[in-house]
Amino acid sequence: MKKIRIGNQTSFSAPTPVLPFEYAIESGFDAFEWFPDRHGAAGWDPGCMDAGTRRYIRDRAAAHDIALSVHVSLQGNPLEARTHGIILRDMDFARDIGAGLVNIHLYAERGPDDYAAALMPFAGLAAEAGISLAIENTPLTPPGDFNRVFSRLREPGGTAHVGMCLDLGHANLCGHTRNDYLRFIDLLDPRIPVIHIHMHENFGDCDSHLPLFTGPAGKDPLGLGEFIKRMKGRGFSGSVILEQWPQPPLLLNEARDRLYYMWNEKGAS
Repeated sequence: MKKIRIGNQTSFSAPTPVLPFEYAIESGFDAFEWFPDRHGAAGWDPGCMDAGTRRYIRDRAAAHDIALSVHVSLQGNPLEARTHGIILRDMDFARDIGAGLVNIHLYAERGPDDYAAALMPFAGLAAEAGISLAIENTPLTPPGDFNRVFSRLREPGGTAHVGMCLDLGHANLCGHTRNDYLRFIDLLDPRIPVIHIHMHENFGDCDSHLPLFTGPAGKDPLGLGEFIKRMKGRGFSGSVILEQWPQPPLLLNEARDRLYYMWNEKGAS
């Protein structure tokens, strides 16, 4: 059985970005994602992290076998030249802390073809650094957009060094598949490699980022079991990131333990 990792993420609601990271270490998580999310005085960006802090993160993660990833700031859009510096900044941070994956949203306002073309230079830089690049679905991006982007990336002159970050909560909000994230997955081209997963819940009304098992799956986990079967069918073996900093944080541990149980039980294989 292929191994998965489950971890948590920084949050602008935490007093410091390092606090959720230290919590991951103390709780035995084996993945962690850094998400620059400065909101005025709240949140953080890589400019807050000096060389010593970056070495500390890299060394602590290595010592505790934690796979690191970096979520590009929401301001970083490959289609907008003025934000390319933000993407490069976040990629540099990923390299400095030893992250193996950088995650970036799909922005399709100019069409999937333009996005794929704009992404290629960054995919090349990630490949040179030995970092995977994951494209994440947002509530505005239906499965067809991903099918087209990855079709373009498979063309001559494209790149194979890119996969998808499947965001379960966003799939549930997508207008084409609202309240039916399984249909979102079923509409994806099976050749698209899912290399990263973001896990949070909602009731199809807003991007509420509810902790796993505190939304619909808390009452009926059947859909989540079917999701696991689909991910196993695609050979998924990456990191699953719980995208919240709840109160109490123990909800993260409970979600991790129950998800591991469901993933490893015979009925979900």
